Amino acid sequence: MRLFCILFLAAAFGLQAQGNHSYWQQHADYTMDVAMDVESFQYHGTQTLVYTNNSNDTLNRVFYHMYFNAFQPGSEMDLRLQSVEDPDGRMTTEGKSRIAVLTPEEIGFLRAASLKQDGTPLEPTLEGTVLVVPLNKPILPGAKTTFEMVFDGQVPLQIRRSGRNSSEGVALSMSQWYPKMAEFDFEGWHADPYIAREFYGVWADFDVKLTLDKDYVVGGTGYLQNPQEIGHGYEQEGTKVKRPKGKTLTWHFKAPNVHDFMWGADPEYIHDVLPMPNGPDLHFYYKNKPELLENWKNLQPKTAAAMEFFSKNIGAYPYEQYSVVQGGDGGMEYAMSTLVTGERSFESLVGVMVHEMAHSWFQHVLATNESRHEWMDEGFTSFISALCMDQIMERDTQNPFMRSYSGYLSLANSGREQPLATHADRYSFNSGYGISAYSKGAVFLAQLGYIIGQDKLMESLRRYYNDFKFKHPTPNDFIRSAERVSGMELEWYLTDWTQTTNTIDYAIESVESVEGNAGQTAITLRRLGLMPMPIDLLVVFKDNTQKTFYAPLKMMYGEKQNPYPGIEREVLPDWPWAQEVYTVTVDAPKDQILAVLIDPSQLMADIAPENNGWQAQ
Repeated sequence: MRLFCILFLAAAFGLQAQGNHSYWQQHADYTMDVAMDVESFQYHGTQTLVYTNNSNDTLNRVFYHMYFNAFQPGSEMDLRLQSVEDPDGRMTTEGKSRIAVLTPEEIGFLRAASLKQDGTPLEPTLEGTVLVVPLNKPILPGAKTTFEMVFDGQVPLQIRRSGRNSSEGVALSMSQWYPKMAEFDFEGWHADPYIAREFYGVWADFDVKLTLDKDYVVGGTGYLQNPQEIGHGYEQEGTKVKRPKGKTLTWHFKAPNVHDFMWGADPEYIHDVLPMPNGPDLHFYYKNKPELLENWKNLQPKTAAAMEFFSKNIGAYPYEQYSVVQGGDGGMEYAMSTLVTGERSFESLVGVMVHEMAHSWFQHVLATNESRHEWMDEGFTSFISALCMDQIMERDTQNPFMRSYSGYLSLANSGREQPLATHADRYSFNSGYGISAYSKGAVFLAQLGYIIGQDKLMESLRRYYNDFKFKHPTPNDFIRSAERVSGMELEWYLTDWTQTTNTIDYAIESVESVEGNAGQTAITLRRLGLMPMPIDLLVVFKDNTQKTFYAPLKMMYGEKQNPYPGIEREVLPDWPWAQEVYTVTVDAPKDQILAVLIDPSQLMADIAPENNGWQAQ
């Protein structure tokens, strides 16, 4: 029985964005001029940052992220690698931290040589990956201030996400490379040290000049402002490039309304451009190796197909460009771009591109705080990318989320699960974080489709995107969008699934003839787990007919439409959570019933599916 292909891909819902004027965002304007020495991998830069305080708070200090300082022996990232039971294999050799053995020439660092506020020198304190900056003059609500910094950095050996000389020979994967203002929102400052996880940033406009060896090709975030001086595939077709004389080129990029800026560079990059008919332009940067060419050429139409899928099923992509850049240590999303390792099978290459592109909506337009709500980005991305892969790779699978369900159920049954509300750095083991953020986060959406209906789920995603793009939404914001679309109360679902480790376990306790009425059968259901759910029950008769029975959960104060329109459905009285046992009466004798099954869709993440069915002997 196909449950997904039509419902999930039914697309263009006529939604209107709802302005939420109670939301405010800080803003930054970055102007940076950076010179990179590709021999020593050291760089020197200046940064002017105009910061606008749109909050109601007076700010007496600010914080900068100085991420490259994580790649030094003794850093918090190094210490975490040495203490966690299952360290990331990309960051270890024979189980030992790769950071711990870096030499002074191999480490990363990022240092502020000087910092001024509105022309007056400041005295910041560097605490690992965070620069603490007491201000000479408080930033009042609604006020702006200008910070001027001179900074120096060294690119570490490629260990995690960013770095030099990757395992695939990419010279520079420049992510988390510049002094980045920490985010201040309604919950206060988010000056998290860089230990392992991902990021949260201030909406900003970037104006960046990068000077480096003229043979290097650069790609990533932003629109190149001087293509006719640069060339390297950026110039207008059929025109001549007029490069300045000298050994270096200065690349000038601008990126509006983003919260990060990444670039990759290598002298062997091939740069291809694929303009989509209605935008955006797709850029591809990959090593000029014969074994890569076919896959990277074939990747390009798949990238266009993915862009169309996400824009249709979530909302319009808001930028004019998207870049897929070979680099990094796996796959990682950035503003208007991604870094991916490129020496993969074709299906793996498409898969990593699809996943990282999907982040453009959830992490780079909606932009939740990934330290606090990592599952909203990774889980939602895993959910939508599974659907996208199913379509663009023509898989036609019955349940694209089976791996997510399997991962979640293995963790839930292990006894080691922590709530999804756990801070991303506080998971007791790495795989617990991965399964929670990616798998349980994806199941959150797939299972919500079971509760409110698949069409309402997809409409909720579009409503959420339109309501909260560029607003750093929280879990409560998403569930409010789903409530507006479905007409149901869903706070219970958000609470149990994300703030507890309560599990779902419903069982068929008995199937018996009704005493005194052999023409009816009583099916007794029992709630064994603490987490409540509405119940779909399928009864299959021996004459090959079927009927479903739907018991709405009382605290939903609503019900979904029949998910099986070809099968007769009977809506039963609401099932209150405090009532552990529930009886369904079927108007048929027991000897006419072949089988009974709780949740024929298998979208409910019941931890003990073996007690969900009954079959006549």
